[in-house]
Amino acid sequence: MRANILKRKLALRVKRKKRVRADISGTAERPRVSFFKSNRFMYAQAIDDVNGVTLASVDGKKLGFNASKASAAEVAKAFAETLKAKNLTQVVYDRNGYLYHGVVAAFADGLRANGIVL
Repeated sequence: MRANILKRKLALRVKRKKRVRADISGTAERPRVSFFKSNRFMYAQAIDDVNGVTLASVDGKKLGFNASKASAAEVAKAFAETLKAKNLTQVVYDRNGYLYHGVVAAFADGLRANGIVL
């Protein structure tokens, strides 16, 4: 892709990210789950925005999963187990400016399927 198209795509994602983050925030009881994906891997972390601490995280690269919908469900399963171990069953989902489809939606559905309330 041309450089100006990539710049525009990134600028639009940053605008969506700011718009979403203006409405949501995480607490210790209901942390914000921030989802990040690259072309190859995906990552997520549960954040308490009041205290500025990361409560739990998952790294798809370390687990050996790529950024596909099938892998997103497996990474979500591992993340749900980590959240349950810390007695967190309700979270706020932060899609981080990504459109809610594909891998982003599969990760959210995987969390719901494993007992986490979004």
